[in-house]
Formats: sequence, C-alpha cells, structure tokens
Amino acid sequence: MSLNHFDLVMQSTRRSDHAEATSYLFAALRSRTMVDFQSRNRRTRDDERAASETDSASDEPTDGESESSAPDEPETTPEADEPDRGPVAGVAVVTVADDRTVEDDSVGDAVIEALGPHELVTRELLGRDHDGVQGAVDALVNRGDVDGVVTVGGTGTSTRDITVEAVHPLFEKALPGFGELFRQRFYEEVGSDVIAIRAAAGIADGTPVFCLPDSVEGARIGTEEIVVEQVGRLSDRLDEEP
Repeated sequence: MSLNHFDLVMQSTRRSDHAEATSYLFAALRSRTMVDFQSRNRRTRDDERAASETDSASDEPTDGESESSAPDEPETTPEADEPDRGPVAGVAVVTVADDRTVEDDSVGDAVIEALGPHELVTRELLGRDHDGVQGAVDALVNRGDVDGVVTVGGTGTSTRDITVEAVHPLFEKALPGFGELFRQRFYEEVGSDVIAIRAAAGIADGTPVFCLPDSVEGARIGTEEIVVEQVGRLSDRLDEEP
C-alpha cells in the first residue's frame, strides 16, 4: 500500500475516532447535566429539611428555660360573664285572673321559672276584684320573708283590668322606668300594641312591687330581663335606709 493511501486510511481512522469521541463527550455532558440537576434538587430538599428541623429544635424550650416564661392568661369563670343580680330575694307571685286555677296557670309558671337565683316564697291566684287584689298585695309587702312581689294580669285596657288601679295607691314611690323599659323590650314581640300594656312598678311599704301583663312571653321577659336584676338590689337598698 502506498504512503498516500496509508495516510488517507489513518486520516479516515482519526476522523472516525474523533467523531466517536465527540459523540461520547456529548453523551457524557448530557449525563453530567442530568446528574447535576438531580443532585442540586436533592441538596435543596435536604437543606430545607435540615433547616426546618433546626427551627423546630430552636422553638422547643431548653433545660435552662422555664415554660412559665409565657405570659399568664387571666383565668375566666362563668360567673364573670353573668350580670350582677344583687342579693338573693324572697319573691311572692300573684296571678290576677278569673279563667284558670293554679295548676293551669302558665303565666305564673313563666314568672317562677324565670326567677333564677331568687326564691319563691308564696304563690297566689286572685280573681279580678279591686279590693281583693289590693288587700292581698298589702298583706304580702308587710311579710318579713317577702322582699318583692310580682303580679301578672290585669294590666290591659279592659274595664276588668284593675291590678294597676288596685296596687298603685299602695306605692310610696312609683318606678315609671320599669314600665318604660318593659315596653321597649316587649315591643319586639307585639309591635305597637305594647302601648295598651300598662306594666308598672313601685315601692309599697319598703317592698318593690312589679305588675306584668297576662302573657307568658311578657311575664318571662319582664321577670328575666328586669325583675331578676332589680328586685334584690331595690330591696337591699331600701333595707339600708334609716
């Protein structure tokens, strides 16, 4: 084989080897690039995990730290959220009606159930008789165990509604704010018809007397939202007077 031919063969071989080497180099570079991305991602996740563990460890109290370093939260008791209802009072409940007995007196029951912490001393059912109602209430306010009287019924506009007329002469002091507040609260239930409800209150012989309508809801609202909070306070105040 001639020298020129040999040179051509060698050059062709070198070109072939060079092409193969180049192909191998590109393949290696591609493989290296994939490995680098995968390694970079893995390192990033590992670093984040390690940082998270470090932060968690730093949040845990050490032996030298005391858990009492956290600010003390004020203790709350159910009593703190309840309104001040004053001293416990002994209450007499009087229903003025001709159409029921004590056993089916749902309005009187509503008052008693709403008395809350106060004590029921006595319960009476009276007919719609002016003198009878006046005499019964007068006797109750003179009892030593009665701190307040609640009547239901006889506060409307009928000629037979005589409770206010019977009780009012016994008042040494009228409490007009009671009727005003009651009608404000009860307006949501009956609307403008509330103007015909003559709820009233006053002090008779040093004892608060509250007159509520012959209505289960009215009796409940008046007792629960006003009487319960005021009967003990008023009675206590009056007892302190010389």
